[in-house]
Amino acid sequence: MNPAVQWITLLYMVLAGTAMGLAYDSYRVLSLKLSFPKWLNALLDLLYWIAAALFVFRMLYAGNQGQLRFYVFLGLFLGVWIYFLIFSVTVRRFVLMLIQSVQYTCRMLWRCIEIVIGWPLLWLWRLVKGTLLLLGRILLYILKLLLRLTKPIWVLPVRWVSPYLSRFYHSARMVRITKWISGWRKR
Repeated sequence: MNPAVQWITLLYMVLAGTAMGLAYDSYRVLSLKLSFPKWLNALLDLLYWIAAALFVFRMLYAGNQGQLRFYVFLGLFLGVWIYFLIFSVTVRRFVLMLIQSVQYTCRMLWRCIEIVIGWPLLWLWRLVKGTLLLLGRILLYILKLLLRLTKPIWVLPVRWVSPYLSRFYHSARMVRITKWISGWRKR
């Protein structure tokens, strides 16, 4: 293997280590900010390491057809070290800012939907409810008025019939039937 291929492979591994550090920092900030459950964190850790291994081996295959040498590990270590030394704080702040921007955008979008759709529906519901309540009160007033106007027509027959109904309700036969029904309900 000639030195040019070795240097290209070393450069690829430094880039792969830097990319692994970037992905790890982004994932770490995201998992802390969104506070995933522990089982999901473990699953995401496993997925990160599988993706990182596949990425490193893809870069290794692109650099020198997959030959594993000492300088490959050196390149990975240098890439991760350089990333954490120079870019880590900036990337974490950027990811945090990105998360906050997405949350703010989602809140603003939800607020716009609430204003454009929610408030008119709320006002429409209040209008319909108020209209139905008003119509119900008007109908109740009319019915009370009709009841007062027709009182002479229905009061006299009720007064004539009520003694007979009272006697019928308190008769021995009705008392037995009500006792039988109440006893049947208790079973």
